[in-house]
Amino acid sequence: MTIKQGDKMPAGKLRTMTASGPAEVTTDELFKGKKVVLFSVPGAFTPTCSNQHLPSYLKNFDKIKSQGVDTIACMAVNDAFVMDAWGKDRGVGDKIKMLADGNGEYTKALGLEMDGSKFGLGSRGKRFSMIVDNGVVKELNIDESGYGSTSAESTCHLN
Repeated sequence: MTIKQGDKMPAGKLRTMTASGPAEVTTDELFKGKKVVLFSVPGAFTPTCSNQHLPSYLKNFDKIKSQGVDTIACMAVNDAFVMDAWGKDRGVGDKIKMLADGNGEYTKALGLEMDGSKFGLGSRGKRFSMIVDNGVVKELNIDESGYGSTSAESTCHLN
């Protein structure tokens, strides 16, 4: 079942890169007591994700943070090494937490997986964005044909 507005985020584990290598991040660490903007892309280094989606959050970092957001996080069904390399390539620094859902387990727990086999991608995550406040989904946007409704401008109502 797909997660929806008002639902509590399921418990799970993701990975992020640290100075000493990949490290586990629990959803409690990510969401408990925090306001988080989480967006997910079908894949790091893909054209729309690299040229439009991720940059929309980076460009609007200050505006998003001014809304009381503690963390901006990007998730994809990729490994922590790829997510780290993509973040470095796009110059996110410490502004956006790059989260790897390597096996797609958390994406599946959210009910937001997609079959990208026809593009040679295998099982991936749908493009989505959400605002999570203390572990509860306050807003959810799912976009399967671009990135418009899941951009920073749409998700955080910056227009």
